[in-house]
Amino acid sequence: MSAAETVRFALRGLSADKLRSVLTMLGILIGVAAVILLVAVGNGSARAIADRISALGADTLTVLSTSRGTSTGGGLTDKVADALDDPVLVPHVASVSPVVSTSATITYEGGDHDVSSFVGTTPDWFGASNSSVATGAPFTADDEAQARRVVVIGQTVAEELFPGVDPVGRRVTVGGALFTVAGVLDEKSSSGFADANDTAVAPISAVRQVLAGYGTLSSILVEARDADQVDTAESEIAAILDRKMPASSDGTTAYRIQNAAQLLATQTETAGTFTTLLGAVAAISLLVGGIGITNIMLVTVTERTREIGIRKALGAPRRVVLGQFLTEATLLSVLGGGLGVAAALIGSRFSIAGVRPVIVPSSVALALGVSVLIGLFFGGLPAARAARLRPIDALRYE
Repeated sequence: MSAAETVRFALRGLSADKLRSVLTMLGILIGVAAVILLVAVGNGSARAIADRISALGADTLTVLSTSRGTSTGGGLTDKVADALDDPVLVPHVASVSPVVSTSATITYEGGDHDVSSFVGTTPDWFGASNSSVATGAPFTADDEAQARRVVVIGQTVAEELFPGVDPVGRRVTVGGALFTVAGVLDEKSSSGFADANDTAVAPISAVRQVLAGYGTLSSILVEARDADQVDTAESEIAAILDRKMPASSDGTTAYRIQNAAQLLATQTETAGTFTTLLGAVAAISLLVGGIGITNIMLVTVTERTREIGIRKALGAPRRVVLGQFLTEATLLSVLGGGLGVAAALIGSRFSIAGVRPVIVPSSVALALGVSVLIGLFFGGLPAARAARLRPIDALRYE
Protein backbone atom coordinates (compact mmCIF):
# COMPACT_ATOMS: atom_id res chain seq x y z
CA MET A 1 0.00 0.00 0.00
CA SER A 2 1.37 3.40 -0.99
CA ALA A 3 1.80 6.31 1.38
CA ALA A 4 -1.06 8.18 -0.31
CA GLU A 5 -3.41 5.25 0.21
CA THR A 6 -2.31 4.96 3.86
CA VAL A 7 -3.14 8.63 4.44
CA ARG A 8 -6.44 8.24 2.61
CA PHE A 9 -7.48 5.28 4.78
CA ALA A 10 -6.33 7.16 7.88
CA LEU A 11 -8.46 10.19 6.98
CA ARG A 12 -11.42 7.90 6.34
CA GLY A 13 -10.92 6.33 9.76
CA LEU A 14 -10.78 9.73 11.47
CA SER A 15 -13.89 10.97 9.67
CA ALA A 16 -15.87 7.96 10.89
CA ASP A 17 -16.33 9.73 14.23
CA LYS A 18 -15.79 13.42 13.55
CA LEU A 19 -16.72 14.67 17.02
CA ARG A 20 -14.25 12.36 18.73
CA SER A 21 -11.49 13.34 16.33
CA VAL A 22 -12.21 17.05 16.80
CA LEU A 23 -12.15 16.75 20.58
CA THR A 24 -8.84 14.88 20.44
CA MET A 25 -7.32 17.53 18.17
CA LEU A 26 -8.63 20.17 20.56
CA GLY A 27 -6.37 18.84 23.31
CA ILE A 28 -3.31 19.17 21.06
CA LEU A 29 -4.51 22.56 19.82
CA ILE A 30 -4.75 23.94 23.36
CA GLY A 31 -1.37 22.51 24.28
CA VAL A 32 0.47 23.94 21.26
CA ALA A 33 -1.25 27.31 21.53
CA ALA A 34 -0.48 27.48 25.25
CA VAL A 35 3.21 26.72 24.73
CA ILE A 36 3.64 29.31 22.00
CA LEU A 37 1.58 32.02 23.72
CA LEU A 38 3.08 31.60 27.18
CA VAL A 39 6.61 31.68 25.79
CA ALA A 40 5.57 34.75 23.78
CA VAL A 41 4.22 36.42 26.93
CA GLY A 42 7.48 35.68 28.74
CA ASN A 43 9.50 37.15 25.88
CA GLY A 44 7.20 40.14 25.59
CA SER A 45 7.54 40.85 29.29
CA ALA A 46 11.34 40.49 29.08
CA ARG A 47 11.49 42.86 26.12
CA ALA A 48 9.31 45.45 27.87
CA ILE A 49 11.46 45.31 31.01
CA ALA A 50 14.63 45.57 28.93
CA ASP A 51 13.23 48.56 27.05
CA ARG A 52 12.40 50.33 30.31
CA ILE A 53 15.84 49.69 31.76
CA SER A 54 17.54 50.65 28.51
CA ALA A 55 15.47 53.83 28.46
CA LEU A 56 17.30 54.92 31.59
CA GLY A 57 20.48 54.86 29.53
CA ALA A 58 23.60 52.75 29.86
CA ASP A 59 25.35 55.69 31.50
CA THR A 60 23.11 56.12 34.56
CA LEU A 61 23.49 55.09 38.18
CA THR A 62 20.77 55.20 40.84
CA VAL A 63 21.74 55.67 44.48
CA LEU A 64 19.24 54.29 46.99
CA SER A 65 19.16 54.15 50.76
CA THR A 66 19.09 50.71 52.39
CA SER A 67 16.91 49.76 55.34
CA ARG A 68 19.84 50.49 57.64
CA GLY A 69 20.27 54.00 56.22
CA THR A 70 16.57 54.66 56.69
CA SER A 71 16.37 53.25 60.22
CA THR A 72 19.37 55.24 61.49
CA GLY A 73 17.79 58.49 60.31
CA GLY A 74 20.65 59.27 57.94
CA GLY A 75 19.44 58.29 54.52
CA LEU A 76 20.00 60.29 51.36
CA THR A 77 20.02 64.03 51.91
CA ASP A 78 20.63 67.13 49.84
CA LYS A 79 24.14 67.31 51.31
CA VAL A 80 24.89 63.85 49.98
CA ALA A 81 23.57 64.84 46.54
CA ASP A 82 25.67 68.03 46.59
CA ALA A 83 28.77 66.01 47.53
CA LEU A 84 28.27 63.79 44.49
CA ASP A 85 28.06 66.85 42.23
CA ASP A 86 31.72 67.73 42.74
CA PRO A 87 33.76 67.99 39.50
CA VAL A 88 37.00 67.56 41.45
CA LEU A 89 36.15 64.47 43.50
CA VAL A 90 33.86 62.87 40.90
CA PRO A 91 35.15 64.06 37.53
CA HIS A 92 33.39 61.30 35.60
CA VAL A 93 29.90 62.40 36.69
CA ALA A 94 27.97 64.59 34.24
CA SER A 95 24.90 65.39 36.36
CA VAL A 96 23.30 64.59 39.71
CA SER A 97 19.51 64.68 40.14
CA PRO A 98 18.04 64.35 43.65
CA VAL A 99 14.64 62.65 43.52
CA VAL A 100 11.66 62.73 45.85
CA SER A 101 8.90 60.36 44.80
CA THR A 102 5.40 60.07 46.22
CA SER A 103 1.83 59.34 45.11
CA ALA A 104 -0.73 62.08 44.55
CA THR A 105 -4.16 62.80 43.17
CA ILE A 106 -4.34 65.30 40.32
CA THR A 107 -7.67 67.08 39.82
CA TYR A 108 -8.89 69.02 36.81
CA GLU A 109 -12.40 70.46 36.33
CA GLY A 110 -14.12 67.93 38.57
CA GLY A 111 -12.17 64.93 37.26
CA ASP A 112 -9.33 63.36 39.18
CA HIS A 113 -6.60 60.80 38.61
CA ASP A 114 -4.39 59.00 41.12
CA VAL A 115 -0.77 59.19 40.00
CA SER A 116 1.35 56.39 41.39
CA SER A 117 4.63 58.20 40.80
CA PHE A 118 4.70 61.95 41.40
CA VAL A 119 8.38 62.87 41.08
CA GLY A 120 10.10 65.94 42.45
CA THR A 121 13.54 66.52 40.96
CA THR A 122 15.77 68.95 39.05
CA PRO A 123 15.85 69.75 35.31
CA ASP A 124 18.89 67.46 34.79
CA TRP A 125 16.61 64.51 35.51
CA PHE A 126 15.00 64.71 32.05
CA GLY A 127 18.30 64.17 30.25
CA ALA A 128 19.66 61.59 32.69
CA SER A 129 16.50 59.44 32.55
CA ASN A 130 15.99 59.81 28.79
CA SER A 131 12.58 61.34 29.45
CA SER A 132 11.97 63.69 26.57
CA VAL A 133 8.99 66.04 26.37
CA ALA A 134 6.54 65.47 23.51
CA THR A 135 4.60 68.73 23.82
CA GLY A 136 5.30 71.83 25.84
CA ALA A 137 8.62 72.08 27.66
CA PRO A 138 10.33 70.75 30.79
CA PHE A 139 10.63 73.02 33.79
CA THR A 140 13.82 75.06 34.15
CA ALA A 141 16.46 75.57 36.82
CA ASP A 142 14.83 78.92 37.61
CA ASP A 143 11.49 77.14 38.15
CA GLU A 144 13.20 74.83 40.62
CA ALA A 145 15.02 77.69 42.38
CA GLN A 146 11.79 79.70 42.74
CA ALA A 147 9.72 76.62 43.69
CA ARG A 148 7.28 77.38 40.88
CA ARG A 149 4.37 75.02 40.78
CA VAL A 150 4.69 73.65 37.29
CA VAL A 151 4.37 70.00 36.32
CA VAL A 152 5.18 67.76 33.37
CA ILE A 153 2.76 64.85 33.09
CA GLY A 154 2.94 61.43 31.46
CA GLN A 155 0.79 60.22 28.58
CA THR A 156 -1.57 58.23 30.81
CA VAL A 157 -2.26 61.23 33.02
CA ALA A 158 -2.87 63.40 29.96
CA GLU A 159 -5.33 60.89 28.48
CA GLU A 160 -7.21 60.47 31.75
CA LEU A 161 -7.58 64.15 32.63
CA PHE A 162 -7.49 65.85 29.22
CA PRO A 163 -9.17 63.59 26.64
CA GLY A 164 -9.03 65.34 23.29
CA VAL A 165 -7.64 68.54 24.85
CA ASP A 166 -4.11 69.97 24.86
CA PRO A 167 -3.13 69.99 28.54
CA VAL A 168 -0.21 72.42 28.18
CA GLY A 169 -0.90 75.65 30.05
CA ARG A 170 -3.89 74.29 31.97
CA ARG A 171 -3.99 74.39 35.75
CA VAL A 172 -4.53 71.31 37.87
CA THR A 173 -4.86 70.80 41.61
CA VAL A 174 -2.33 68.63 43.43
CA GLY A 175 -2.41 68.28 47.21
CA GLY A 176 -4.66 71.33 47.48
CA ALA A 177 -2.26 73.53 45.46
CA LEU A 178 -2.54 74.72 41.86
CA PHE A 179 0.07 73.50 39.37
CA THR A 180 0.40 74.60 35.75
CA VAL A 181 1.01 71.86 33.18
CA ALA A 182 4.24 72.78 31.41
CA GLY A 183 4.50 69.76 29.14
CA VAL A 184 3.65 66.14 28.38
CA LEU A 185 6.29 63.41 28.34
CA ASP A 186 6.89 61.12 25.38
CA GLU A 187 5.22 57.75 25.66
CA LYS A 188 7.30 54.98 27.21
CA SER A 189 6.90 51.21 26.98
CA SER A 190 5.47 49.47 30.05
CA SER A 191 6.28 46.04 31.45
CA GLY A 192 2.66 45.16 32.17
CA PHE A 193 3.12 45.32 35.94
CA ALA A 194 3.54 49.11 36.16
CA ASP A 195 2.50 51.90 33.82
CA ALA A 196 5.60 53.94 33.02
CA ASN A 197 3.36 56.70 31.61
CA ASP A 198 1.35 57.12 34.81
CA THR A 199 3.72 59.72 36.20
CA ALA A 200 4.15 63.43 36.81
CA VAL A 201 7.37 65.41 37.31
CA ALA A 202 7.71 68.77 39.06
CA PRO A 203 10.48 70.87 40.67
CA ILE A 204 11.67 69.16 43.84
CA SER A 205 11.29 72.41 45.80
CA ALA A 206 7.58 72.65 44.89
CA VAL A 207 6.92 68.96 45.58
CA ARG A 208 8.47 69.29 49.03
CA GLN A 209 6.38 72.35 49.81
CA VAL A 210 3.11 70.74 48.80
CA LEU A 211 3.45 66.96 49.10
CA ALA A 212 6.61 65.33 50.41
CA GLY A 213 7.98 67.63 53.08
CA TYR A 214 11.66 68.26 53.71
CA GLY A 215 12.77 64.78 54.73
CA THR A 216 15.21 62.46 53.02
CA LEU A 217 15.44 61.84 49.28
CA SER A 218 13.90 58.78 47.66
CA SER A 219 16.93 58.34 45.41
CA ILE A 220 19.67 60.15 43.54
CA LEU A 221 19.98 59.71 39.78
CA VAL A 222 23.57 60.10 38.59
CA GLU A 223 24.58 60.39 34.93
CA ALA A 224 28.11 59.44 33.92
CA ARG A 225 29.93 61.46 31.28
CA ASP A 226 30.22 58.41 29.05
CA ALA A 227 28.85 54.87 29.02
CA ASP A 228 32.40 53.53 29.19
CA GLN A 229 33.03 55.51 32.37
CA VAL A 230 30.08 54.18 34.40
CA ASP A 231 32.18 51.77 36.46
CA THR A 232 34.72 54.50 37.21
CA ALA A 233 31.96 56.92 38.19
CA GLU A 234 30.42 54.24 40.42
CA SER A 235 33.73 53.80 42.24
CA GLU A 236 34.05 57.57 42.77
CA ILE A 237 30.47 57.78 44.06
CA ALA A 238 31.00 54.85 46.41
CA ALA A 239 34.12 56.51 47.87
CA ILE A 240 32.15 59.67 48.74
CA LEU A 241 29.15 57.74 50.07
CA ASP A 242 31.41 55.67 52.31
CA ARG A 243 32.47 58.91 53.98
CA LYS A 244 29.04 60.52 54.09
CA MET A 245 27.14 57.34 55.01
CA PRO A 246 29.64 55.03 56.75
CA ALA A 247 28.91 51.32 57.15
CA SER A 248 27.96 49.86 60.51
CA SER A 249 30.35 47.85 62.67
CA ASP A 250 29.13 44.60 61.10
CA GLY A 251 29.85 45.94 57.60
CA THR A 252 26.23 46.68 56.58
CA THR A 253 26.15 49.62 54.19
CA ALA A 254 23.59 52.42 54.36
CA TYR A 255 23.30 52.74 50.60
CA ARG A 256 23.26 50.76 47.40
CA ILE A 257 24.06 51.75 43.83
CA GLN A 258 22.05 50.41 40.90
CA ASN A 259 23.95 50.15 37.65
CA ALA A 260 21.55 50.17 34.69
CA ALA A 261 23.77 47.79 32.68
CA GLN A 262 24.04 45.31 35.57
CA LEU A 263 20.33 45.60 36.26
CA LEU A 264 19.57 44.83 32.60
CA ALA A 265 21.74 41.70 32.70
CA THR A 266 20.05 40.49 35.90
CA GLN A 267 16.55 41.17 34.58
CA THR A 268 17.35 39.39 31.30
CA GLU A 269 18.51 36.31 33.18
CA THR A 270 15.44 36.36 35.42
CA ALA A 271 13.10 36.83 32.46
CA GLY A 272 14.74 33.87 30.70
CA THR A 273 14.07 31.65 33.70
CA PHE A 274 10.49 32.95 33.89
CA THR A 275 9.92 32.18 30.20
CA THR A 276 11.33 28.66 30.59
CA LEU A 277 9.00 27.97 33.51
CA LEU A 278 6.00 29.24 31.54
CA GLY A 279 6.92 27.00 28.63
CA ALA A 280 7.34 23.99 30.93
CA VAL A 281 3.92 24.56 32.50
CA ALA A 282 2.32 24.85 29.07
CA ALA A 283 4.10 21.69 27.89
CA ILE A 284 2.11 19.73 30.47
CA SER A 285 -1.04 20.41 28.47
CA LEU A 286 0.69 18.92 25.42
CA LEU A 287 1.45 15.80 27.45
CA VAL A 288 -2.20 15.60 28.46
CA GLY A 289 -3.19 15.92 24.81
CA GLY A 290 -0.86 13.04 23.95
CA ILE A 291 -2.45 10.84 26.59
CA GLY A 292 -5.79 11.74 25.06
CA ILE A 293 -4.55 10.47 21.68
CA THR A 294 -3.50 7.16 23.26
CA ASN A 295 -6.91 6.79 24.89
CA ILE A 296 -8.87 7.55 21.73
CA MET A 297 -6.72 5.35 19.50
CA LEU A 298 -7.07 2.42 21.92
CA VAL A 299 -10.85 2.85 21.75
CA THR A 300 -10.63 3.04 17.96
CA VAL A 301 -8.61 -0.16 17.73
CA THR A 302 -11.15 -1.94 19.93
CA GLU A 303 -14.09 -0.69 17.85
CA ARG A 304 -12.42 -1.69 14.56
CA THR A 305 -11.17 -5.10 15.61
CA ARG A 306 -13.28 -6.96 13.02
CA GLU A 307 -12.12 -4.54 10.29
CA ILE A 308 -8.51 -5.27 11.23
CA GLY A 309 -9.17 -9.01 11.13
CA ILE A 310 -10.77 -8.82 7.67
CA ARG A 311 -7.86 -6.78 6.30
CA LYS A 312 -5.30 -9.19 7.71
CA ALA A 313 -7.28 -12.16 6.44
CA LEU A 314 -7.19 -10.62 2.98
CA GLY A 315 -3.42 -10.44 3.16
CA ALA A 316 -2.66 -7.02 4.67
CA PRO A 317 0.82 -7.27 6.27
CA ARG A 318 1.49 -6.19 9.83
CA ARG A 319 3.37 -3.06 8.74
CA VAL A 320 0.36 -1.79 6.76
CA VAL A 321 -1.96 -2.04 9.76
CA LEU A 322 0.70 -0.50 11.98
CA GLY A 323 1.25 2.33 9.49
CA GLN A 324 -2.45 3.10 9.16
CA PHE A 325 -3.13 3.57 12.87
CA LEU A 326 0.17 5.36 13.41
CA THR A 327 -0.76 7.71 10.56
CA GLU A 328 -4.17 8.37 12.12
CA ALA A 329 -2.57 9.32 15.46
CA THR A 330 0.01 11.51 13.74
CA LEU A 331 -2.62 13.25 11.63
CA LEU A 332 -4.58 14.07 14.78
CA SER A 333 -1.53 15.68 16.39
CA VAL A 334 -0.36 17.47 13.21
CA LEU A 335 -3.79 18.93 12.45
CA GLY A 336 -4.25 19.93 16.09
CA GLY A 337 -0.74 21.43 16.15
CA GLY A 338 -1.36 23.45 12.99
CA LEU A 339 -4.61 24.83 14.37
CA GLY A 340 -2.81 25.56 17.65
CA VAL A 341 -0.19 27.63 15.83
CA ALA A 342 -2.93 29.55 14.05
CA ALA A 343 -4.71 30.20 17.36
CA ALA A 344 -1.44 31.38 18.94
CA LEU A 345 -0.72 33.77 16.07
CA ILE A 346 -4.20 35.25 16.42
CA GLY A 347 -3.87 35.48 20.21
CA SER A 348 -0.51 37.25 19.92
CA ARG A 349 -2.27 40.24 18.38
CA PHE A 350 -3.83 41.03 21.75
CA SER A 351 -2.28 42.05 25.05
CA ILE A 352 -2.28 39.37 27.76
CA ALA A 353 -2.10 40.58 31.37
CA GLY A 354 -0.96 43.94 30.04
CA VAL A 355 1.91 42.37 28.05
CA ARG A 356 2.13 42.32 24.26
CA PRO A 357 3.25 38.77 23.34
CA VAL A 358 6.34 38.42 21.14
CA ILE A 359 6.19 35.21 19.09
CA VAL A 360 9.52 33.37 18.91
CA PRO A 361 9.85 31.34 15.65
CA SER A 362 11.82 28.64 17.47
CA SER A 363 8.92 28.08 19.89
CA VAL A 364 6.55 27.58 16.93
CA ALA A 365 8.88 25.04 15.33
CA LEU A 366 9.45 23.29 18.67
CA ALA A 367 5.73 23.09 19.47
CA LEU A 368 4.94 21.66 16.03
CA GLY A 369 7.81 19.20 16.24
CA VAL A 370 6.72 18.04 19.68
CA SER A 371 3.13 17.62 18.49
CA VAL A 372 4.34 15.31 15.68
CA LEU A 373 6.48 13.33 18.12
CA ILE A 374 3.50 13.06 20.46
CA GLY A 375 1.44 11.56 17.65
CA LEU A 376 4.16 9.02 16.86
CA PHE A 377 4.93 8.19 20.49
CA PHE A 378 1.46 8.06 21.97
CA GLY A 379 -0.01 6.51 18.82
CA GLY A 380 2.63 3.79 18.83
CA LEU A 381 1.00 1.64 21.54
CA PRO A 382 -2.48 1.47 19.95
CA ALA A 383 -0.95 0.93 16.49
CA ALA A 384 1.24 -1.89 17.77
CA ARG A 385 -1.75 -3.44 19.48
CA ALA A 386 -3.72 -3.37 16.24
CA ALA A 387 -0.82 -4.87 14.27
CA ARG A 388 -0.41 -7.75 16.76
CA LEU A 389 -4.03 -8.92 16.45
CA ARG A 390 -4.36 -12.38 14.92
CA PRO A 391 -6.90 -12.55 12.08
CA ILE A 392 -8.81 -15.46 13.67
CA ASP A 393 -9.16 -13.64 17.00
CA ALA A 394 -10.15 -10.37 15.30
CA LEU A 395 -12.83 -12.07 13.18
CA ARG A 396 -14.34 -13.73 16.26
CA TYR A 397 -14.55 -10.37 18.11
CA GLU A 398 -18.07 -9.08 18.68
